[in-house]
Amino acid sequence: MAVGLEEAFGAAGEFGGGQRRLTAFLVLLQVYVACQSMLIVLVGAVPEYHIDQEGIPANGAELAKRIHFVDNFTSIVTEWYLIEQEAYKVSLASSLFFAGLLIGNVTFGPLSDKLGRKPVYISGLFFDVIFGYVTALAPSYDVFAVSRFFVGIVNGGMALVSLVLTQEYVGKSFWSFTGSLTNLTFAVGIAVYAFLGYCVREWRYLALVSNTPGVIFLLLSFMLPESPRWLYSQGKMAEAEDVLQYIALGNGKKRLNLKLKPSAGTLRKDVSAPGILNLVKHPILRWRTVILMYIWYVCSFVYYGLTLNAGELRGNLYLNVALSGLVEVPAFPLCMFFIEKSWSGRRKAMTCFLIFAGFACIFTMFVPTNAGLLFSPTLLALCGKMMVSAAFNILYIYTSELYPTVLRWDCFKLG
Repeated sequence: MAVGLEEAFGAAGEFGGGQRRLTAFLVLLQVYVACQSMLIVLVGAVPEYHIDQEGIPANGAELAKRIHFVDNFTSIVTEWYLIEQEAYKVSLASSLFFAGLLIGNVTFGPLSDKLGRKPVYISGLFFDVIFGYVTALAPSYDVFAVSRFFVGIVNGGMALVSLVLTQEYVGKSFWSFTGSLTNLTFAVGIAVYAFLGYCVREWRYLALVSNTPGVIFLLLSFMLPESPRWLYSQGKMAEAEDVLQYIALGNGKKRLNLKLKPSAGTLRKDVSAPGILNLVKHPILRWRTVILMYIWYVCSFVYYGLTLNAGELRGNLYLNVALSGLVEVPAFPLCMFFIEKSWSGRRKAMTCFLIFAGFACIFTMFVPTNAGLLFSPTLLALCGKMMVSAAFNILYIYTSELYPTVLRWDCFKLG
């Protein structure tokens, strides 16, 4: 007897041992993604310096003779003397990365829907590793900046494909858990990157060390199966059944007598795939998409603004970066608790977390720097980071649940 996809997941297992291994692999990948995303925080850090004479030398050779950097680490600032009039180039490299991130989020969606999750994910990871090494070995600032742009494209696209894969390997009841686990590991990855930066003070070696784990993930990724949900949505029933059999065997179950029945939403070969316009054709989806786009913008702006600003806070550079990641850890059990309660749910919990994050960020402007530890701007910024991280985590889960498989990528790339 033919069964639907969710019934098939019930038979194969929603979150068995095999699915836990697949999820653990993709979740650990977020440590690598975090290192690439936050690279500029330490690689572009500005150490204390002084110049022997008044005024800025007219050329780089003269500046190199007269400038003295105090701190015991190197960065692109110390190598290419990106100070004073050249200081904007550090922010430019960071902006290029996030411009690439935007392009990657938009372009990887249609590719993933057309070609499949796995090939697009592996291709993105491959080029992420390649351009990561270009960054570490860049002979000039121009090459470094361009490489960061391309890293942003492939890193952003690959990371979102891996998130979708993580959720499409498991039953719907575990989407919130796997989504939260993915974001939690990204936060831990920021702390791991801070620890690597503390141990490796030369920026090129730090970039190499941060990028090398990507090679291991790339080689192991070839063993991942394709998303059974994507195969099902494309009408590839036999292949979807094979993946579900693989999952069932990995979960320790016997071979299933499984036959999938096509769903009403399954695409026929003569019908084009749903596009981004489907998000605005229907009134309900239109308003839902507009609201979610704004919330994605707010969460991204606040989250990355606070994260990238960690290097500018007073105190130890590496401790500040580590705390900016570790402060997110309590946010995930908090949001998991609230989103599963009938009196709270996704919407109310996300609203409250965003309100608390907003007030924490606003108060940082009015609290004096010498107000003490309990009321310092640094502590308020960290509290704001924890609250917006919880909201961001709920947003990932909420967005994936509000749209069907064939439109899920379109809503993610708009976010």
